[in-house]
Amino acid sequence: MMSPMQDEITAAIATDLGITELPIDTQKELISQFGEVALKAATLSVIGKLAEEKRAEFATLAEAGDVMALKTFLDREVPDHEEIAKAAVAEEIKRFKEFQAEGTDKRSNK
Repeated sequence: MMSPMQDEITAAIATDLGITELPIDTQKELISQFGEVALKAATLSVIGKLAEEKRAEFATLAEAGDVMALKTFLDREVPDHEEIAKAAVAEEIKRFKEFQAEGTDKRSNK
């Protein structure tokens, strides 16, 4: 069972993605899938800003799972990494909405 805070976050994300009219289980599944895509996009955007010789160090820290060490590394090597990640997520939301709108257009033209 989700906490009230998780319910609120899920509802906010569903609103952002424009999927509030779907059943709750479908919303949760789409949000989960979207989250994976958004995380990958954000990670790739940040890695793209890293110097080539620093990417192996990033991979080692990420695999180790030491969140603080990874944050310290990114703060040093890509000082604006949080803004880069947020922009990548915003772009994924935009793409999702465009994809959703295309699907709606195709269904209404039948």
